[in-house]
Amino acid sequence: MSKHSEQIERARLYFVCEGGEDDGARDRLLEAALAGGADLIQLRDKDADDDRILAAAPAFRAAADRHGALFLINDRPDLVVACKADGVHVGQDDTPVAEARELAGPEAIVGLSTHSPEQLRAAEAATGDARPDYISVGPVWATPTKPGRPAAGIEYVKTAADEAELPWFAIGGIEPGNLAVVVAAGATRVVVVRAIRDADEPEAVASSLVSGLMVTNPVTE
Repeated sequence: MSKHSEQIERARLYFVCEGGEDDGARDRLLEAALAGGADLIQLRDKDADDDRILAAAPAFRAAADRHGALFLINDRPDLVVACKADGVHVGQDDTPVAEARELAGPEAIVGLSTHSPEQLRAAEAATGDARPDYISVGPVWATPTKPGRPAAGIEYVKTAADEAELPWFAIGGIEPGNLAVVVAAGATRVVVVRAIRDADEPEAVASSLVSGLMVTNPVTE
């Protein structure tokens, strides 16, 4: 298990962001998300080559360090050390968790996407290096950031709330306007992309999401 386990347990808001072509705009967005209360940031750029990922990583690392947050990269456990990231997030069809942990290092965070109760139960049943440090649960609603991925629905969030022992984050189409629905289903942590990325005031949106999670369904400190 990662040395960051307690920090993941306390986390509420996880922001996923592209490296982007405009460094200034990206840096302002990261700063806004973190100032608003994001606990984790992830560099996710599916179309980027190694050089672009490595070029963007220092800005994510520096932003996370300024705010005491965690920095993960998507899908590339082989680049965790070079990016000075705290870990990696992998999908069901990506590098298996145990292999990702071997590549990323013994203290790295390894998160895993799940899209069904069966996948959640498989993650919960895993042991040793094959057990993820956290899972994501969704997509709650269909989202263009995951084209072709059908919504898992709010019932899957309720299943996670009832069954999961691993820290878990609801993901998929979550925004301030529907956060209460997800919290009512049992979520205490969420992942967002567009809700912050596309907002006119991203810091205010991040703060609103954190407040909704803290007030309605607080994570135990």
